[in-house]
Amino acid sequence: MPTPREINPLYRAILLAAGLLVLGLLFRELLTLVVAILITIILAIPLALVADKLEERGVPRFFGALAALLGLLAIIAGIVALVVPPFVDQTQEFVDSVPGTLEDLEGQVADAFGISPAEVGKNVQEFLQRYTEDPGSLVGPLAQIGLSVVGILGAFIFMLLTAYYIAVNPRPLVSGMLSLFPPGRRDAADHLMVRLRTAWVGWLQGVLVDMLVTGVLLYLGLMLIGLEFAIFFAVFSALLVVIPYFGAVIGAVPVFFFALADSPTTAFLALGVYIVVQQIEGNVIIPLVMAQRVKLHPALIAIGVILVGQLFGFIGLFVAVPILSAVVILVDELWVKPIQQERGVETVSEREVPALLSAEGLPHPPGAAQPTGTTI
Repeated sequence: MPTPREINPLYRAILLAAGLLVLGLLFRELLTLVVAILITIILAIPLALVADKLEERGVPRFFGALAALLGLLAIIAGIVALVVPPFVDQTQEFVDSVPGTLEDLEGQVADAFGISPAEVGKNVQEFLQRYTEDPGSLVGPLAQIGLSVVGILGAFIFMLLTAYYIAVNPRPLVSGMLSLFPPGRRDAADHLMVRLRTAWVGWLQGVLVDMLVTGVLLYLGLMLIGLEFAIFFAVFSALLVVIPYFGAVIGAVPVFFFALADSPTTAFLALGVYIVVQQIEGNVIIPLVMAQRVKLHPALIAIGVILVGQLFGFIGLFVAVPILSAVVILVDELWVKPIQQERGVETVSEREVPALLSAEGLPHPPGAAQPTGTTI
């Protein structure tokens, strides 16, 4: 019979394993929450910037933030009005052409593997037959996809509304965050948040430029080689460039297989267009626009996107650059600069951008610079 001394380590091991399991589950949930909060803050930043500018002209903040939100929605609606009609038409044409495309692909696969087209069709039919015989196996995934889309749309609307309310009155939130730091560290914390805001605003500007340039170049290139539905594929791929480097690769996959149904020559020409545009993005747009604005090396962005994707999942890819910039800034402020100061190495002490928030009522050390401004 085991003695109490032998039982205690066993209980401790069980409790430790249970604790690690709970922490692991909480970690995954917290990662999703962190990404949602980050997206909300990024949405709030441009709204707050516009509200600041209008407030300087005597416009109340809630009107300024509302004007910014409505302006953003108007811009999106304008783009939609210009792009969606031909996009919808080409999408419908694309859907109508799917049977013929599948038949052409069937012939291509048959030629490639030395089997008859009828055999390819039979294999596809047998694959689909499993779902027609058991509709529940298909309804389940479709329902899950539908719920996911509704959930994402609802979450985005919630984050957009939350961003609006943050932009209307950011002072309590930022003041509360600064109050968590000792009085002697609040000025440094304010400077840290300013750097984060500046990097994220630069990222937003870079993404817009990247989307515009990539979309236009892809449309022109696909039109030049005579590929149908050029605007459909260009818009789809332009939306994916929010994922640096790899978004262009993801967008090229459906284009390649669609063009392959026409001919191998068209498929490789389409692939060549994507390669050229990806090279322009990777060697011109990201280094000159994205990297310069967020102060990150292009190689660090490429490697970091993979790491963020592994840690935060697919949704994390869309905010990979803001996460990377936050990590780099935190390491610089909390580790590199203190080490440099201890060793007597000269550091940049002056502010690069206006202060984040006027922290009136918050104690500051004697002689410390008082932050000004009201921006997120």
